[in-house]
Amino acid sequence: MSVSDTVKYTLEENEMPKQWYNIAADLPEPPTPPLHPGTGQPLGPEELEPLFSRAVIEQEMSSERYIDIPRPVRDIYRQWRPSPLYRARRLEQALDTPARIYYKYEGVSPAGSHKPNTAIAQAFYAREEGVKRLTTETGAGQWGSSLALAGSMFGLDIEVYMVRVSFNQKPYRRAFMESFGATCIASPSDGTDAGRAILAEDPDSRGSLGIAISEAVERAMQREDTKYVLGSVLNHVLLHQTVVGLESMRQFELADDYPDTIVACTGGGSNFGGIVFPFLGEQLRGGEKVDIVAVEPANCPTLTRGKYAYDFGDTAHLTPLVKMHTLGSNFVPPGFHAGGLRYHGMAPLVSQCTDLGYVKPVSYDQKVCFEAGLRFARAEGILPAPEANHAVVAAMDAALECKASGESKAILFNLCGHGHFDMPAYMDFAAGKLHDQQYDEADMAMALAGLPTVEA
Repeated sequence: MSVSDTVKYTLEENEMPKQWYNIAADLPEPPTPPLHPGTGQPLGPEELEPLFSRAVIEQEMSSERYIDIPRPVRDIYRQWRPSPLYRARRLEQALDTPARIYYKYEGVSPAGSHKPNTAIAQAFYAREEGVKRLTTETGAGQWGSSLALAGSMFGLDIEVYMVRVSFNQKPYRRAFMESFGATCIASPSDGTDAGRAILAEDPDSRGSLGIAISEAVERAMQREDTKYVLGSVLNHVLLHQTVVGLESMRQFELADDYPDTIVACTGGGSNFGGIVFPFLGEQLRGGEKVDIVAVEPANCPTLTRGKYAYDFGDTAHLTPLVKMHTLGSNFVPPGFHAGGLRYHGMAPLVSQCTDLGYVKPVSYDQKVCFEAGLRFARAEGILPAPEANHAVVAAMDAALECKASGESKAILFNLCGHGHFDMPAYMDFAAGKLHDQQYDEADMAMALAGLPTVEA
């Protein structure tokens, strides 16, 4: 039997979305507001301005269904958007499944992931408001790479605090950032009060996204010409990513099909919200129902084991309080290779949709994810990022369920980035050096016990 070809569904340049979709307009109850960490009261826009650009603050708090994408942002998007949607016929044949497997491939961006969709937008808004410098954190380095790229396009200085374990695991990500003029610093560092406090307690700290956020926020608050930007979690970030799902909807029209199941990995929630929210919004407005699967690492199980509560987004407690599924802001996950999924909290909008029953969360250990990633690569010719492997394994499991039941369902997953900068992880896996690290139950219990008290 010959191997069937993968089928590519492409859109014309003029079919790229001109607006982002805001799911807050269609939820049955409004999103929970961010709270002031001192007073416990909802924050107003003016209280967020020391950290963020005014335009993204407006988007963060907006309930408008559609928000225009500025022309300069769309002009840059055109370098890689619309991104392709593939029908994975080779993978279907390898799995011997009646399922129809589709994947939206975001690795075609210059940085190799979905992250430039929001990096370009946030850098544009900052430049328009006269900002000269942006600070941020990064886990696996995909967000830092994307912001470095965006900073070079808009003439902004970029300072990135990279979680130390990833800083050591992924030297090529650091090299990528520096190639575009950004400064990349291992976190925790001795250059901030937050970093020095962590190092005083644990000189060998492997770091966490919560710690790196604290350092980036602290640096942004020290200069008037500087703003802080985030690559996931917040409403405006997920908003920018909905170009992924909006394009996918149009591409499914070309395929004369519609997904029964949508799968995406979840760390902070940006690629998940990006592909899922347009379809979920359609469902909430009376359209077709879809089964939605959020896939997270078993050793940072925010949705499957975390508490839905108000918490800080960072370890030093410099950020506002947001209601989300959280493992506690002091939780430091093991140093597994999917660095973009090592965050203690989940996006408030993703958390709310999960709490309302629209999302099914599942978790996997990293070895089975790498096994699935290699099987996918050998069928489809694309080596996924470690984060994306979580979506791959869950989509394959859904396809195998179809094989067992004889059902022919359409399964869509977001291949949110390639693994070309993650070859040391694949080398470790091939050499048998990659292990399923376990978090400490006592550490998680202690972190959850330290959640802030917020009046109802």
